[in-house]
Amino acid sequence: MKGIFDSLRKTRNAVFGQIIGILGGGEITAESWEELEALLIQGDVGVHTALLLVERLREAVREEGLYQTADLQRLLRKEIGALFPEQTDPLNLDWPLAVILIVGVNGSGKTTSIAKLALRLKKQGRKVILAAGDTFRAAAIEQLSIWGERVGVPVVQGEPGGDPGAVVYDAIQIAKSRGMDTLIIDTAGRLHTQHNLMEEMKKIRHIVSKRVAWGPHETLLVLDATTGQNGLSQAKHFLAAVDVSGIVLAKLDGSAKGGMVLSISAQLELPIRFVGTGERKEDFAPFDKDAFIQGLLGEE
Repeated sequence: MKGIFDSLRKTRNAVFGQIIGILGGGEITAESWEELEALLIQGDVGVHTALLLVERLREAVREEGLYQTADLQRLLRKEIGALFPEQTDPLNLDWPLAVILIVGVNGSGKTTSIAKLALRLKKQGRKVILAAGDTFRAAAIEQLSIWGERVGVPVVQGEPGGDPGAVVYDAIQIAKSRGMDTLIIDTAGRLHTQHNLMEEMKKIRHIVSKRVAWGPHETLLVLDATTGQNGLSQAKHFLAAVDVSGIVLAKLDGSAKGGMVLSISAQLELPIRFVGTGERKEDFAPFDKDAFIQGLLGEE
């Protein structure tokens, strides 16, 4: 199984290796700050987060009376770590039937992430069932069904173009009747209007909450790491419509834009729960900020 460190090779080689290069030795100058800021932005950290990081580093340098660029390596690791919310248990699953709602745009890696999460939970001994709630696209139902077979998890599906609420209702009934303890619900990934998205999510959440105590227990937003800062704007759109509890970052291994993770943490203040670290169904790992920082900046 590919880990977070290996999956960040492209990002590390593309930009963050250069950052370590400029922090290798010598005195801190005005040019050091400018170069660091430019490289952070180039690494898809985003202007807002890059400026925030550099300002925090400047303050730490002043407070500690430092003047060598090599000291900035230690401080950079520390300040990047401070961007992330406190890490908690990956998922809130301590329920007779834990319901996980998955949201995200089409093409973000949503279906694959659902299958990887289902496999991971199944290996932990949980009885998992999937609901094909993205009825808007016939291909979405078929894709989830194929992935369900691959990972050995049943899929409840309706007709293309049908009512996603009916699929969710049926899935809850079937999950309870079969003694399942985890239901993962796929949802439509279209963003053509925020109003439609919000209304559909409200309906699904209402159906879940009426039939499962305190459900849904998690709402995870899947983002495509290769989209960089565009992923951040996608996230903000969903946050306006859905009560998201965490992020799943897909395709981290295929991206040179891993710096966008820092923007997600700094601006959205949402925990990243899992990352897709490769193409195999097993390449899926809980987010670990220490492993992530090492993946960006290399071993200390």
